[in-house]
Amino acid sequence: MQPTATNQLAQRISELLTEARGRIVQSVNHTMVLTYYEIGRMIVHEEQNGNERADYGKQLIKTLSIKLTADFGKGFSQRNLEQMRQFYLVYSKAQTLSAEFESDDKPVKKFQLSWSHYLKLMRIEDVDERNFYEIESYKNNWSLRELERQYNTALYTRLSLSRSGSQVRRLAKEGQLLQKPQDAIKDPYILEFIGLPERSTYSESELEQKLIEKLEHFMLELGTGFTFVARQQRISFDEKHSG
Repeated sequence: MQPTATNQLAQRISELLTEARGRIVQSVNHTMVLTYYEIGRMIVHEEQNGNERADYGKQLIKTLSIKLTADFGKGFSQRNLEQMRQFYLVYSKAQTLSAEFESDDKPVKKFQLSWSHYLKLMRIEDVDERNFYEIESYKNNWSLRELERQYNTALYTRLSLSRSGSQVRRLAKEGQLLQKPQDAIKDPYILEFIGLPERSTYSESELEQKLIEKLEHFMLELGTGFTFVARQQRISFDEKHSG
């Protein structure tokens, strides 16, 4: 077999293995989140059927934590079990990506994001806002860090301010829809990552200055073999000049 053909075959196998690993991780993640949801459901139902004393729930979780930690190791602290309980309470009525589907005549939840995502999402009190970020996280494959950034820069609030009531409700059900070119452009911009404060307007020179500083620092960080030529470089092509 020729070296080129071998390399191509290795590349195809590599892509197949990478894709398979991704499916495995997704499957494991879905199973873990669904398990945590079910644990939360069992805790809530036990509380409802058990002793009515105010401290019963806390004692139940404390006892469960000791037993589960002894049997399964870390991951079942009182704090984690409380989060599973809260996860069930928040998402037992959710109707977005986490809507129920029937499996063997039993309603089952379908969760598309990681447990870390849901820990962040379930702290968002406004249901419509939480639904929006859940949908956008899934549609755009946001990492937890990106979800936190979008939330901290109030993406949902900014979009809501420029829409009618019915459009805001649609945001909560379908996420951000790109139906016309303007929809692809955020308004307003949040540029905290380049060190600019939130203002209604910026001059072109301010934006250029800050963006080029970031690029310059990045190029210098790459080290030997990379160069930052100039902030504005004149380019000639077919006797025409630009820059």
